[in-house]
Amino acid sequence: MTTRNKTWRDKRDAEKQPKRVLLEADFAGIKAGQRLFVGTPRLIDDYLRRIPRGETRSIERLRRELARAHRCDATCPVSTAIFLRVAAEAAWEDLENGQPVEAVTPFWRAIEPDSTLARKLRADSRFIEQQRALEAPPAKPGAPRTREVSAPRPARRPAGSPAPGAAKRSRPQGP
Repeated sequence: MTTRNKTWRDKRDAEKQPKRVLLEADFAGIKAGQRLFVGTPRLIDDYLRRIPRGETRSIERLRRELARAHRCDATCPVSTAIFLRVAAEAAWEDLENGQPVEAVTPFWRAIEPDSTLARKLRADSRFIEQQRALEAPPAKPGAPRTREVSAPRPARRPAGSPAPGAAKRSRPQGP
């Protein structure tokens, strides 16, 4: 008796239920006592499909939004990365089976081309970059291009204060 290996689409479409777990110990930067949301591949796939064309989401934002929507303090970073890969590989299978790119899950809207996760995918980083470029809204003449920043910016230094670790420079005083 031979068994067929599960496809990525089989993994994405498996009937699983999301979970809410009360952490008994610290886990992946999440403190004990916090409520952790563990999604499913289908839930992550649905989230990706709701990201509007031309927009991106950081994985951190995806996790925050899922946690908030499910009344939890955080979303599991480990399972989220796994489920993102499942959704992306299932989309790639759909493309290989002749689906148009507009019909597949737009994983490129949440997976950065230079990320560790992107390096694990059969779709290469150039494909992700290409899809992002094709979806990018046209820039208005003279307007700077902006993109989502996933990390918070450092606090602003008061005017005239040197950068941390910078050597003091003498400035010539103006007239």
